[in-house]
Order: sequence, then structure tokens, then C-alpha cells
Amino acid sequence: MQPVVVAQPYEFVPPTYGDFWPALLRPFLLPHLLKRDGVARVECRHVDRLRASLAAGHGIMLAPNHCRPPDPFVVGELARQAGCHVHTMASWHLFMMGRLQRFLLPRMGVFSIYREGLDREALKCATSILVAARRPLVVFPEGIVTRHNDELGYMMDGVALITRSAAKQRAALNPPGKVVVHPVALRYLFEGDLAATVGPMLTAIEQRLTWRPHHDLTPAARIARIGAALLAAKEIEHLGEARTGPIYERVANLIDALLVPLEAEWLKGRRDPTVVGRVKLLRSAIVPDLAAAKLDEAETERRWRQLGDIYLAQQLSLYRPGYVDENSTPERILETVERFEEDMNDAVRTVSPIRAVVTVGEAIEVSPERAKGAEGDPLMGAIRSQLEAMLAATRAEFRGQYSPATSG
Repeated sequence: MQPVVVAQPYEFVPPTYGDFWPALLRPFLLPHLLKRDGVARVECRHVDRLRASLAAGHGIMLAPNHCRPPDPFVVGELARQAGCHVHTMASWHLFMMGRLQRFLLPRMGVFSIYREGLDREALKCATSILVAARRPLVVFPEGIVTRHNDELGYMMDGVALITRSAAKQRAALNPPGKVVVHPVALRYLFEGDLAATVGPMLTAIEQRLTWRPHHDLTPAARIARIGAALLAAKEIEHLGEARTGPIYERVANLIDALLVPLEAEWLKGRRDPTVVGRVKLLRSAIVPDLAAAKLDEAETERRWRQLGDIYLAQQLSLYRPGYVDENSTPERILETVERFEEDMNDAVRTVSPIRAVVTVGEAIEVSPERAKGAEGDPLMGAIRSQLEAMLAATRAEFRGQYSPATSG
């Protein structure tokens, strides 16, 4: 399990607001992307849309999809091309991963959000950034890294809460101001040799399973076999035996087997419609006493086991039905193999070269009041609609440039 939960009392980490540190660190952005994440190029499209909102003095939120770990740095390159710096909301656990990172993140304009509870300080900070309108605010509505270039996950409603609160305050200014949201579509294209890259990754996974490497199979076929084996292993661990039937029905059943007992214990059976929402509710119930060090050793170990099960359920939910087949793009193959590595090793090797394509959507003006009687939140619906349209457009554009990933 990756260290996404910190068993310490939460303390809000505010951003710095000056331009000195962002300007100082900016020249290191692209070299960092290449070294750590293999991103060799960042291509930004429709930057003029963001520049127009900056020139108009709007409070601006950038709402990107969150498909790979380097997303915040890629959005930082978009900001450079637009001629501005940004503030970014980030999970608190990222500030607890070493002194250097805790030092640098606030100076790059990043501030913390506590995902295991209601973080009023973070919401207040985000709202004030939009009201001041000095820099755009970056919030990833999906909340977690999905490793899905082609599909948008569940989107948290915090974007609407923050932007509407800011819109009310800006509307009361003299003269009145506006708040807008720019959806930002991030797509990554792998431009290297797929077989030479994922072949050794798949071989290492097969060897860890004590299999001989299946070099005779296509990557998609090897992925299917590995996925089935890993699922069966988790079913045996948590259910006592491997099950039969369609694999994604088995995934859904295993997720429920992990979460339903915990929801009965901690939430009196209450559950969110989405796995990500269910995970958030459970963590919010389990973590506070753990972080406050109020528990004996046995109960502490029990809760960490429960958090491990919750993490597994969330990771399982990120394997999408039909995402990989013999006609899949290299990106889908690579994303899935990387997720295998992440789930087995809590780490992913760097692959290169990767090109990031960033598309800025049209500005969506935020109304201070939510329209009554609408099914779902109209603002979140508009953001999702633009993101899906832009991702579909780049998928169609680049699909023809690459053959299906069939070679082993």
C-alpha cells in the first residue's frame, strides 16, 4: 500500500504567494519531468483561452483530468506558456514524503488538503485564491491518479463548492468580478518502442508469479493472464477461494466483500454510489483516532489492515472493463502494465519518451447559485462534458498514428 494515509495529526500547509520561488524553480520543471516521469515534450493547445481569462481579471480554476503522476508539473508548463504562476491543491500525504518535498511544494504555490475529513482551512484558502484572482487555482476533480488517458473517473463535487463560494464573494465586489473554470484535458502519448519497454516489465511480473515468461503471447494476452492470476490470488486471500465468472463481476464482488463489512462497522451501512466515495467515507471514520495515537497496539494494527483493504478496493476499481484488448493503443497497454507494477511493488519504473498534449477548454462561468431542479450539478456536468469531448478528440486524432499494440 502506498503511503496515502498519514497517521499523524493533520496540520494545514499553506502556499507561499510571492513570485520569487516559482520563477526560480520553473527552469527545472521540464528536466525534472524527463528524469522522473519520462515526459520529453509538452504540447499546449488553446493557451489563448487561458490568457483571455487572465487578461479579463477573472478568478480562474483549472480542472484537469488526473491520469498520470506528473500531471501537476505538466499543468505548470501550461502556466509558463500562459505567462502566469498557479496555486495547486494537493493531498497532505505528499507534504509528508521528505523534508525537501515539504520545503519545495509550498514555495511552488501548492497547499494541502486533508482527504480524511472536512478541511475548512484548505477550502478557505482555495476560495480566497479565486477571489483574489492573482493566479489560477489547479484542482484535480478526480482526486486520484487513474492511469486512464481515455476514460474520465468519478469527479468530486468540491470544485463546485469552492468556485460557487468564490463566485458569490466576487459578485459582491465593486466592481463585480467573475469566476470561471477551464477544463484541461491531459493526454500522454508513448513515443518509444512498446515491445522493448513493456516486454521486460511483463517478464518481471511473470517471474514474480513463478511463471516462465510468455514471450510467445501478445502484450494484451499476457496482461489478461496476469490480471486473472492477481485477481485469483486476492480472492483466495480475502474470500478463501478463487471464484469463477466474468472477471469484472468478480472484481465488483471482491470490492464489496472488502468494503461492505467495514461500512457496517464504521458507517452503519451507509455507502456512497462510487468506490472512490466509499473509500473516502471509510477513511474519514477510521483515520482520526489512528492519527491521534489514541489506540492500543492491537487496535492500531487492525485499523491499518482495514486501511490496506480499503486501498486494495480502490485500486481494483481502477481496472476498467474492456480497457485492454488486442486492438488497444500502446498507451492503454502501458498504463495497465504500470498499474500492475504499482499494485505489486508500490513503485513504477520510468518509461520514456512520453509526449504530453494539454488542451485548454472554453471558460465556464460559475454562477453564485446552483440551478434548482437540475439533475446532478450543472457545473460538474459542464466540466465533465468538455473534458470528455477534448479527450475524445485527441484520441481520434492520434489513434491513426499508431498500430494496435500486438507485438510481444
